[in-house]
Amino acid sequence: MTKPTTTNTGTPVESDNESLTAGAQGPILLHDHYLIEKLAQFNRERVPERIVHAKGAGAYGELVVTNDVSEYTKAKLFQPGARTESLVRFSTVAGEQGSPDTWRDPRGFAVKFYTEDGNYDLVGNNTPIFFIKDPIKFPDFIRSQKRLPGNGLRDHNMQWDFWTLRPETAHQVTWLMGDRGVPKTYRHMNGYGSHTYQWINAAGERFWVKYHFKTDQGIDYLTQAEADRIAGADADYHRKDLWEAIERGEFPSWTVSVQVMPVAEAEGYRFNPFDLTKVWSHKDYPLIEVGKWTLNRNPANYFVDIEQAAFEPSNVVPGIGFSPDKMLLGRVFAYADAHRYRIGTNYAQLPPNQARAAEVNSYSKEGAMRYHYNDASVPVYAPNSFGGPHADPERAPDGGIWDFDPTIVRAGYVQHAEDGDFTQAGTLVREVLNDDQRDRLVDNIVGHVLGGVREPVLSRVFEYWKNVDSELGKRVEEGVRAGSNGNGSPTPPVQG
Repeated sequence: MTKPTTTNTGTPVESDNESLTAGAQGPILLHDHYLIEKLAQFNRERVPERIVHAKGAGAYGELVVTNDVSEYTKAKLFQPGARTESLVRFSTVAGEQGSPDTWRDPRGFAVKFYTEDGNYDLVGNNTPIFFIKDPIKFPDFIRSQKRLPGNGLRDHNMQWDFWTLRPETAHQVTWLMGDRGVPKTYRHMNGYGSHTYQWINAAGERFWVKYHFKTDQGIDYLTQAEADRIAGADADYHRKDLWEAIERGEFPSWTVSVQVMPVAEAEGYRFNPFDLTKVWSHKDYPLIEVGKWTLNRNPANYFVDIEQAAFEPSNVVPGIGFSPDKMLLGRVFAYADAHRYRIGTNYAQLPPNQARAAEVNSYSKEGAMRYHYNDASVPVYAPNSFGGPHADPERAPDGGIWDFDPTIVRAGYVQHAEDGDFTQAGTLVREVLNDDQRDRLVDNIVGHVLGGVREPVLSRVFEYWKNVDSELGKRVEEGVRAGSNGNGSPTPPVQG
């Protein structure tokens, strides 16, 4: 039996097809409530897209802990045998909602774990590092990767202008221009917490950690030519692949591991361990396996489950905390604030963001779209004398604590013995990449630079790559010069 159409409040609708008018040829009447409701709902059915990571895909899954890391953390989701439901959103960084999945760009890798102690959000990327190390540069960086204000076009010259003026970008740009700049699918890329986090064990001992999600499908990539072809033929290539793989029961999985650094070793380590543009050597701090993370359920509704999903590094649970990583500390504020603007002040009550904890006892009240609320007998202020919830330091996360110099300054990171903006990028080129990967790296850089980079930025690009590796820089310059139009100006763009 066909169900009757109703308004949003359940009133049966007279017609799905014709608006109410003053006679067959007359004007539409304002009191046609269903028409107004449909049009008004349509006008508002999209929340503002994310300023960053606008285009993405996601799924639900489960983390199963297979190893014992309890000596490092008391967090319940990382105890042996623990099983924790999770939600992930993969995304590109710079593109808008309708942009192709296969543009050369880092990929967001944001995971929400629904634990009994509240939600834990791990908001990372498919690279273990990032372009910048201080959050004050984040708006500048993102604007340089997006569109010119005048003509609304993306501009490689603007990108390289920023990159070459901020040499700390070298490590990440080397990753970006290499094979992993365009993963074959979301299933064929690693994920990283990227930041340095803090773990606290049951005895109160503290450790610095970095998260690694190693794909069990194997790392694979698209060449620039393949990526460009797919961008024109199937803009949602990665989103479709993830959905279809899960639908056919081919559940993608990742092996979750951590690097653990004793707190006492941080100050003397050869790289500043809190600098987001640096990695920790696996020789110094080998991976310790934690468990298996598998995606096994597609969202029931893309908008509800993925577009309304709100990931924020401020969501930690007992046994996990923050570090002096400046980018992490900046994101602790910025992400939750972005959700309040984009989705609304009560975004935590939406289905993908709701805590699975036994109780949520918050003094938050009212605001647009409020749905859950406390019993009227519960006071709306603290402290109170009438049985309202109260803070319990024994149960709360204590991860915002570490020893630090109390002097308030504006300063960069303390340089450690082997720190340098180009050091790890050069190591990546010379010691990690093979000859074929280096060849593709050169081709990708040259193709990108020929997409519109001009003087004085062009000369800085050559110097930038020579600082990374002299031979690499020489090959990049030769390739760009050979591809120019004879007067030093680049040829028209060769990629999106």
